[in-house]
Amino acid sequence: MLKKLTAVLFVLSNSILFGQECDYNLTGKVVDFHDNSRLAGAIVYLRGVEKGIRSDEDGNYSLDGLCKGQFELIVSHPACDPVFLTIEIQGDTVKDLILEHHVEELDEVQLLGETVKNKMNTAQEQQLTTAVIERYSSATLGDALKEIGGVTGLSTGANIVKPTIHGLNGSRVLMLNDGVRMQDMEWGEEHAPNIDINAAGSISVIKGASALQYGGDAIGGVIVLDQTFRTAQDTLYGKTIVNGMTNGRGGNISTELTKVFDEGWFLKGQASYKRLGDREAPDYVLSNTGIEETGLSIRFGKKNFSWGWDAWYSYYDADIAILRASHIGNIDDLIRSINSGQPQVIEPFTYDISNPRQEVTHHLGKLNIYKRFEGTGKWNLRYDFQNNRRFEYDLRLGEVRDIPAIDLELQTHTINTDFLWDANSTIQVRTGLLGRYQNNFANPDTGVRRLIPDYDKYDLGIFAIGEYRFSEQWLLEAGARYDLTRIDALKYYRTSRWVERGYDQDFSEFVVEDFGNQLLTNPVFDYHNFSGTAGLHYKVNGTVDFRFNYTLAQRAPNPSELFSDGLHHSAARLELGDLRIGSETSHKIALSYQRSFNSWSFLVEPYANFISDFILLEPTGTEFTIRGAFPLWTYRQTNARLLGADLAAFVNWTPEWKTEHRFSIVKGKDTETNIALINIPAANITNKITFEKSEWKNLRTGLESLYVFRQNEYPPDITVFSPEQQQEVLLEINTPPEPYHLLKFYADVEFELGSRTRLGVGVTVDNLLNTNYRDYLNRLRYFADDLGRNIILQLNLKY
Repeated sequence: MLKKLTAVLFVLSNSILFGQECDYNLTGKVVDFHDNSRLAGAIVYLRGVEKGIRSDEDGNYSLDGLCKGQFELIVSHPACDPVFLTIEIQGDTVKDLILEHHVEELDEVQLLGETVKNKMNTAQEQQLTTAVIERYSSATLGDALKEIGGVTGLSTGANIVKPTIHGLNGSRVLMLNDGVRMQDMEWGEEHAPNIDINAAGSISVIKGASALQYGGDAIGGVIVLDQTFRTAQDTLYGKTIVNGMTNGRGGNISTELTKVFDEGWFLKGQASYKRLGDREAPDYVLSNTGIEETGLSIRFGKKNFSWGWDAWYSYYDADIAILRASHIGNIDDLIRSINSGQPQVIEPFTYDISNPRQEVTHHLGKLNIYKRFEGTGKWNLRYDFQNNRRFEYDLRLGEVRDIPAIDLELQTHTINTDFLWDANSTIQVRTGLLGRYQNNFANPDTGVRRLIPDYDKYDLGIFAIGEYRFSEQWLLEAGARYDLTRIDALKYYRTSRWVERGYDQDFSEFVVEDFGNQLLTNPVFDYHNFSGTAGLHYKVNGTVDFRFNYTLAQRAPNPSELFSDGLHHSAARLELGDLRIGSETSHKIALSYQRSFNSWSFLVEPYANFISDFILLEPTGTEFTIRGAFPLWTYRQTNARLLGADLAAFVNWTPEWKTEHRFSIVKGKDTETNIALINIPAANITNKITFEKSEWKNLRTGLESLYVFRQNEYPPDITVFSPEQQQEVLLEINTPPEPYHLLKFYADVEFELGSRTRLGVGVTVDNLLNTNYRDYLNRLRYFADDLGRNIILQLNLKY
């Protein structure tokens, strides 16, 4: 486009307007907004009179032979976004023109298979390509992120997948949705991110807590979902994706439409709907595993070079069935499930979503304002509000059948501001402040003891990060952050539990009122956390890329880790927190070395994470309730060490044939007991071969092999008392399943339906050989096999 514009400018630059005397001049210089340096080679084009010129070596320009009047001036440069100005000519006029010369440099990326890598940061970071995101439009966010080395998923069946980065998940993985930190009760192992993957324009993963502007407690890493936006003037574009699936006998549809007006105004709407019935293992129906999911978002605002604002609203609703066979009535049910090798409940396929199930709704609203200051930098101010509502339905009888066993509502208000000093091309500094208030309401009308109490939570954060580029090859990055967290809860404890835990000795000041068999308490805790990062980045001509990063991160305990005390129905277990739990501290060292050659490249990313006061939840025995005996899972703190590496190689054998190879391994150890940590991902290796031929309707096809090893390092199983057998029995609750191998095939082509309309047709086959397997990180592995073959047909219309 730029070449065409340049040609037009020089062809028409000598045109003469007749009919009036036109002898005025427009002169000035073109400068960089950040540091006021002069830009050579910028094109200055006056629309209407069709005159244009390039700025000289000193950034000067001059247009002569102009008439009086009002004109549109277009200024562009190969390394800048174009600027559109209205200018009044009443005589000889001097006008200096300002461009943001750093834009393209900051967005530089490098292709790594089907991910891209940001080249301006010392952290291990990768981003999914648009093609991968669209291919997973019928799946979950957690499924798509498995395409990145070192990322796995802690799942509860096929519909609930929590992203796990380098062996860590939950509150240790921060989810940033268009600049907003998600607050969706991430503490639950069976609580999936309340995000519609189809609403994301780009998805990237930062492995570790080095991105301090997002939060200092992301010990595992940060997942960043952003919106895509074109700056073109007066355009209308969109896309619609339809998927049909054989496993679940349903599908989904997603559509979005964006309108960009003159002067930077824009409007974007997006909606999606998914409906699946019971999923199926190779040999049987997984009864009660359907899902109904709805997503909706709307965004509007105005984006100019010097200032802008945007408002965004997002709605997410999901009704998720939980495998009926997984909902045990007591410890003997669990023993039978583990020993039997197949579900205790297998019923005919249905689209019905019955109890046990989850119903979650998430509302998110955001208002963002930015302002650029010439020769200084950019200021941002953002407010966001979130409302998260969660119902968990148990198998209950009679009048309480349709009353949820857990009813939680979480409301969050956040305001933050930051300023980026980027006037100097060598040094950049960003500082910011954050304030957050959160209220959790646990409805007491459920008829069961509340798992999580009512609480108010307050957060205050301040950070400063900087980059110093001391040569073309070397970049230094450093930052620091302080966070204050206060939790003010109101919780009822059984008096027997209060005494059993020793709280009567350590926390007697928290007791508000004594009711005899229970106590009303008001625990209040303050946590002062400090985080810091330092790193180096070295690169040479796109052939060598080396990164080193050290991060100190501290995380305050979440309410579940402190206050859990009851039966977690969708997890079918008793969970017990500890008021003595404090902040955990992580020291992580990460290296990254990439070498690129003419037709192949490789990537090596080792890391070591040493965490003191590591908080973990593990099975410790059984406890009897009026419903029977249940497994008891208890939170405790210890010291932990996680060592691992992500390896990758990419080979272009011919212009059409390419292969990609990945291997990831992580070892987690409780260094106090020298026992392996629970729920650490098994080593896995992925090999992929792809064929691409643009002349054949943009044909792209590939075959992917995934081999997951058996996890041979795990905590010992526990011995429990079986009321049915009236004796102690070994409960193999920690024993991992056998290794497995899966094949995946995909292919897609694209048809031109017009100058601006394209139709993509694709097919994906998951678990191509219909293999029976169970995954160690699937919490339902005790009860049933994982998914069998799934054929997905996709239509992708872009217009």
